[in-house]
Amino acid sequence: MILLAVLFLCFISSYSASVKGHTTGLSLNNDRLYKLTYSTEVFLDRGKGKLQDSVGYRISSNVDVVLLWRNPDGDDDQLIKITIKDVNVENVNQQRGEKSIFKGKNPSKILRKENLDALKRPVLLHLIHGKVKEFYSYQKEPVAIENLKRGLASLFQMQLSSGTTNEVDISGDCKVTYQAHQDKVTKIKALDSCRIERTGFTTPNQVLGVTSKATSVTTYKIEDSFVVAVLAEETHAFGMNFLRTISGKIVSKQKLELKTTEAGPRLMPGKQVSAIIKAVDSKYTALPIVGQVFQSKCKGCPSLSEHWQSTRKHLQPDILGKAEAVRSFLDFVQRLRTAKKEEILQILKAENKEVLPQLVDAVTSAQTSDSLDAILDFLDFKSDRSVILQERFLYACGFASHPNEELLRALISKFRGSFASNDIRETVMIVIGALVRKLCQNEGCKLQAVVEAKKLILGGLEKAEKKEDTMMYLLALKNALLPEGIPLLLKHAESGQGPISHLATTALQRYDVPFITNEVKKTLNRIYHQNRKVHEKTVRTTAAAVILNNNPSYMEVKNILLSIGELPKEMNKYMLAIVQDILRFEMPASKMVRRVLKETVVHNYDRFSKSGSSSAYTGYVERHPHSVSTYSLDILYSGSGILRRSNLNIFQRIGKAGLHGIQVVIEAQGLETLIAATPDEGEENLDSYAGMSAILFDIQLRPVTFFNGYSDLMSKMLSASSDPVSVVKGLILLTDHSQEIQLQSGLKANMGIQSGLAIDISGAMEFSLWYRESKTRVKNRVSLVIVGDITVDSSFVKAGLEISAETEAGLEFISTVQFSQYPFLVCLQMDKDGIPFRQFETKYERLSTGRGYISRKRKERLLSGSEFPLHQENSEMCRVVFAPQPESSSSGWF
Repeated sequence: MILLAVLFLCFISSYSASVKGHTTGLSLNNDRLYKLTYSTEVFLDRGKGKLQDSVGYRISSNVDVVLLWRNPDGDDDQLIKITIKDVNVENVNQQRGEKSIFKGKNPSKILRKENLDALKRPVLLHLIHGKVKEFYSYQKEPVAIENLKRGLASLFQMQLSSGTTNEVDISGDCKVTYQAHQDKVTKIKALDSCRIERTGFTTPNQVLGVTSKATSVTTYKIEDSFVVAVLAEETHAFGMNFLRTISGKIVSKQKLELKTTEAGPRLMPGKQVSAIIKAVDSKYTALPIVGQVFQSKCKGCPSLSEHWQSTRKHLQPDILGKAEAVRSFLDFVQRLRTAKKEEILQILKAENKEVLPQLVDAVTSAQTSDSLDAILDFLDFKSDRSVILQERFLYACGFASHPNEELLRALISKFRGSFASNDIRETVMIVIGALVRKLCQNEGCKLQAVVEAKKLILGGLEKAEKKEDTMMYLLALKNALLPEGIPLLLKHAESGQGPISHLATTALQRYDVPFITNEVKKTLNRIYHQNRKVHEKTVRTTAAAVILNNNPSYMEVKNILLSIGELPKEMNKYMLAIVQDILRFEMPASKMVRRVLKETVVHNYDRFSKSGSSSAYTGYVERHPHSVSTYSLDILYSGSGILRRSNLNIFQRIGKAGLHGIQVVIEAQGLETLIAATPDEGEENLDSYAGMSAILFDIQLRPVTFFNGYSDLMSKMLSASSDPVSVVKGLILLTDHSQEIQLQSGLKANMGIQSGLAIDISGAMEFSLWYRESKTRVKNRVSLVIVGDITVDSSFVKAGLEISAETEAGLEFISTVQFSQYPFLVCLQMDKDGIPFRQFETKYERLSTGRGYISRKRKERLLSGSEFPLHQENSEMCRVVFAPQPESSSSGWF
C-alpha cells in the first residue's frame, strides 16, 4: 500500500533548501499553505497479490500543512500544523459494485459524526532536524482516530542523507536505514526491531509454529531538488510451517502528494515552542506519537454463559472425534481469554460430568490468570471423585502452547500438597518436567520457578527411596531433558533394576547429539556389552540405539556388530534389523557402519543370516523440499515368541527443527511361565507385567498398566476382558500464535493461527493360552482443525480473512503372534478409515453500524493412497494401504 507524504521543500532566500543543500530533514517555506492529497489503504489476501480476490478499504482526504513557527536560532527547529479535510472511505476492490458496504453512505454515517469531527481537528508536529520531537493533539479523542493522525504525521519524519539510525514514530522505536539518491530518498524500516508494547505470543516449536515476515519501505520522490511525494508500503505475511496453505498477507499503503501551494499565515514570533502552542490553542497536549492500543466494542455479543450453551452441544463425548468439536473448542478458548474468574467458575460448577472434561480442556488451554485461578479453585486434588478432571487439567498444562512461570509455580505448590490419587501426584511431577523444558526453550531457564522445579526433580531423583518415586522423577527428567541430569540418568541406567534402568536409558535417548558425549557412550557400551552386570534385552537394545544414533566411533560400531551372533536369538535378529535399517534408510551412522562392514570378520554370512521374527523398519510418511515426516516400527520378542516390546514412532522435521509427534510403546515381561518356556538371560526373575507408554508432541505421558503380577494377569484372563485402556483422551491446543500489529498508517491489525486436536489413544493386550496366541492393539483417533485469521480494524470499519482446514482420521495397529511353533508366526496389521481433508476461506468487510459483505469458499478432497512397509524383508512384508476408500486395512503373516 502506498499512502504517503509529500512535502514541497522550497526555501525562499535564507530559508530555501533543497535535497542538495539541506543536509538534515524536510523543511517548509515561510508564509505558505501546502495543499496535499492523502490516502491510506489496506487489503488482505492469501499472498497471491490479486486485488480482485482481496478485501480491504481506502481512506482518502485532502490535507493542509502550514509552518506555524521556526526557531530563530536554527532553521531545523519547526512547528507545523496538519489538518485533514474532505474525508472519504471506499472499497479497495472497485469490482464490489452494488455489494459495496460503503455504497450510498456519506463519511459522517460511516465514521460517525464524533469520529469525523475528531479526525478533522488539526494536530501540531514539532520537528528538529527532520525528526519528531513532540506530537500535539487534543486529549480524550478516540484512540483509533488519533492513530490515523499519528500515521499521517509520521510521514513527515525523514532525513536527506544516507545512514542508519533509530527513529520513534507510530510503529514504535525502530531501526531505519536511509538511502539517498538524486531523485529520491528511500527509508527502510526494520519492523522486527520496533519496540512497542503489544500483546502477543507464539508456539516455540517451529514444526507447530508460524513463520511471519514484515517489510516497510517509504520512498520520498524528488523533482528539481524538491520532495514532491511520499509513497509508503508495509507488508505483513504469515504462514503455518507444517501446512503452508494456511497463510495470509496484509498490505498497507500510504500516499501523500503535493498538489499546490498558496499564500498562508505568517510565522508566529517567539523563541519558545511551548508559548507558541499555548497561543494556538491551550488545549493542545503533548502525546506519544507511538500508536496506542484500542479495543473495538462488541455490540450484541453473547455472555460467556450464553456462548458456552451454544458450544457445549458440539463437545458431547460421543461426537468428540468430529472436526466440529475441535472448531468449537478453539472458538471457546478465544472467548475464555476475555472472561473473568467468576464467570468461568460459574459455568464449571454448573456443568454435568459428561461435558465437564472437555470444558476443563478449554479453560486450561485459555492460559490466562483468570482461567488458571478458576480451574485451581474448582479442582480438589484431595478428592478422588474428580481424578479424570484432574488428569485432563494436567495434560492440558503439559501441552500448553506458551506456559508461563505462574502456571509452573502453581503446579509446584500442588505437588507439595496432598493427593487422593498417587497417579495424579505422578502426573503433576511429569508435567512439571514438561513445563521446565518449554520455559527453558523460551529463554526462561533462570526464572525462579524453573530453578525451583529443577531442584525438585534432581533432588527428588537423588533421594528417592521407593521404586515408584524413582520412576516418577525419571519420567519428569525425561520431559525436562536437563543437561545436569545426565549423570543421574547414567547411574540409574547402569545400576538400577530392570524397569528403572530401561526408563533411564530411554530418557537418554531423547537428548540431542551434543549431550551424548564420549563419557556417556562409555557407560552405554558397558550396559550393552554387560561389562559390569547382566541387563534385560530392552535395556541393552536401547543403549545400542543411543550409541548408533549419536556419532558412533569405528570401534563402537565394530563391537556392536561383532556381538551379533553371541546374543539371545531374538535379540540377534533385532540388532541385525536395526543395522540393516540404518543402512537402508541412510541414517547418519550408515557411513561408519559401511566402513566397519569392509572387514570380513564383521561382515559374513554367519552373522547376517540369523533367523527370528524381531524387526525394525523406518520409512517416509511424506517428503517435501521443506519438510519430512518419518515413521518407525521396531518389535522385539522374547525367545519364546512372546512380545517383549513394540515401539511405534512418528517424527516431523521442518528444516533443522524436529517434533516427536507420537510414540506408542507396549512392553510385556515375565510371561514365559504361562507356556512353560525358558526366559532369556537376565530375565529369569521378572514379574508378569504388561503396559503401555506414550509420547505425544514431545511430551512423555504417564505410562498405563494392563496388568501387574501373576494374580492380576490371571484375573484379567479369566474375565476375558479385552477392553482398551486409555492413555490420553482430550482436546489439545497445538498451535497458538497471536500477534497485534500497529500498522504505520494508524490502522490496527491482528494476526492469529490456532490449531487444535481431539485425540483418543488407547491400547490393549490379549493373551490366550488355549490358542497360544498374544495380540496387542493400539487405537488412535484424531480430529485436527487449523484456523488462521487476520483482521484490520479502524474502529468504524473492519476487514478480515479467515483460512481454515480440518481432517478426521482413525488408525489401529494390531500385532498378533502365534507361538505354538518356532519360528512363530507374526502378523502386523493396520486398519485406517478414509481421511477427508476440507479447507475453507472466509473474507468479510463490516461497518461498525452493522452493514457487511462476506464471501465463503470451500474445498474438499480425500487424501491419495500410500503404502507404508512395516517389515524390512520384502518377501515377508506386511503393508498398510492408505487408500481413498471409506475404510482400508492390510495384514499378512510372515
